[in-house]
Amino acid sequence: MPRIEKKHLLTAPVEKVYEVLNNYDSLPVWNIVVNEVTEMEPKKYFLKTNVGDIINTEIENIPLKKMSSTQEGSPMEKIGYIFESKGEKTEVTIWTEFELESQMSVLDIAADLFMKSLVVFIDFIMEGGNPEDYEKNFETIKNAY
Repeated sequence: MPRIEKKHLLTAPVEKVYEVLNNYDSLPVWNIVVNEVTEMEPKKYFLKTNVGDIINTEIENIPLKKMSSTQEGSPMEKIGYIFESKGEKTEVTIWTEFELESQMSVLDIAADLFMKSLVVFIDFIMEGGNPEDYEKNFETIKNAY
């Protein structure tokens, strides 16, 4: 099964990064692709996205270490995050597994945009910004790092 991984060192402690990624309800606030989230049942979420409707089911959650989910309605069959504390910074790895090798380039772009969305939002919070005041902006996200 093809797999993509993206790593980035975020300027936030692992607790803050995990808190953001573990809060599915906040996805529409910062994730450039997600527009709406509805909890269907514990650990199962319906996501309205720019690329269609997705059902995300959490299959693993080890606080401050790693998380993973399956996805229905998405070319990504699984998605996950690995957290490595680097003191006041955190190295985050986002990975995805998918069925078709031909989707590699598109999913690589999607993984990059996801990571950039996360970086911009984390930087905003760490600079003292209120998450309720955050406005996602494609140009800012596209040009991050």
